[in-house]
Amino acid sequence: MITTTGLTKVYRSGDREVTALDGVDLHVREGEVYGVIGQSGAGKSTLIRCLNLLERPTSGTVTVAGQDLTALAGNQKRANAALRAARSHIGMVFQHFNLLSSRTVQDNVELPLEILKVDRRERSRKALELLDLVGLADKAHAYPAQLSGGQKQRVGIARALAGDPKVLLSDEATSALDPETTRSILQLLRDLNRQLGLTIVLITHEMDVVKTICDSAALMKNGRVVEQGTVAELLATPGSELARELFPVGGEPSAEDRTVVDITFHGEAATRPVVSELARTYNVDISILGAAMDTVGGKQIGRMRIELPGLFEDNVVPIGYLREQGLQVEVVGDAETGAAGATTAPLRKEGAK
Repeated sequence: MITTTGLTKVYRSGDREVTALDGVDLHVREGEVYGVIGQSGAGKSTLIRCLNLLERPTSGTVTVAGQDLTALAGNQKRANAALRAARSHIGMVFQHFNLLSSRTVQDNVELPLEILKVDRRERSRKALELLDLVGLADKAHAYPAQLSGGQKQRVGIARALAGDPKVLLSDEATSALDPETTRSILQLLRDLNRQLGLTIVLITHEMDVVKTICDSAALMKNGRVVEQGTVAELLATPGSELARELFPVGGEPSAEDRTVVDITFHGEAATRPVVSELARTYNVDISILGAAMDTVGGKQIGRMRIELPGLFEDNVVPIGYLREQGLQVEVVGDAETGAAGATTAPLRKEGAK
C-alpha cells in the first residue's frame, strides 16, 4: 500500500544542511497497522509528512496505492490538482488535535468535505455518521473547549476519515493523552483498521503502542530505518534491537564461568513450563536474571534471561533442548560465535531488498 524508495529530506539554512531523512526504504502492506518508532530527532515526523507530501522530499519516491506521489509534485496546475486528489485518500491525525475552536464538533468533521465542495446535506450526513463511528454522536453540537483530550482526538480521527481514505497517518496521536485514554484511542484505531480495511501508519516513541496494535514496525535512528519487519519477525530474530526494546530484559552473570541465555517465548511455548522442565530433565540449576511478558496481537509473548552453570561448551545439550521446544534462543556474548538462531529468517535491515 505504501512504499518509499531512497527517500531523502535535506533542510538548508544558509550554508548549513541538516539531513532529516537519509535514504529511507519502507514497505507497508495493505490493511496492516505499521508503527514507526524512534527517539526525538530520528526523522519520524518528517517521514510521515513526506508520505502525503506535506513535505516534499529532496530525492526518492513515495508510492501510495500504486500511485507515485512524487511524480505528481511540481508547479504545473494539472500536477497539483492530481496531488490534491491523491491526498484526499490519505487521512492524518495530529498529536495536538488541530481542531478549530470556533467550530462545533460536527463542523470540524465537515471541514474536509467543504474543501472538497460536497453539498451541505451530504456533509452533515457523513459527519454524523463518522461521529457515531468514533463514539461521539452526542457531541455533534459541542465545541472543542467542552471536550476532554480523548474526545478531541476522536473528533480528529473522524475528521481524518471524512474523505474515505485508504490510508490513515497518525503523528504521535496518543502522546498527549493519559494511559487509559491512550488505550481507548489505540483500540479505536485497531477497530477502524478492521472494520474499514484501513492501512494505518503510526509514528510514536512509545513501545507500548507497538505492542498494543502494530502488525509491523520500523526503528529509525538519525534519519535512517535501521530495522523493520513484522512483530513476529522482530521477536524471532537474534540481536534485534527492536525486540530488546519491546521486551527489555537485563541481568549480569554471577561469575565468569556462567552461560547467559536470552529466550523468546511465543505461540504454545509461552504457556508451558519449559524452564522448569529443563531443570528437571538435566538436573541443572537455573537462575532467572530477568523476564518480560505481554500480550501482542492477542497472543502471549515474552522474553527471559537465564543463567546456566558452566561455560557454553558445558551447556550445548540444554540449549539444544530449549530450541527443540520451539523457543528462540540467543546466547549472550560471543560464546556461540553467532550460531544462535541460525535457522531463523533474518530481519530486513536498512538498505536490504
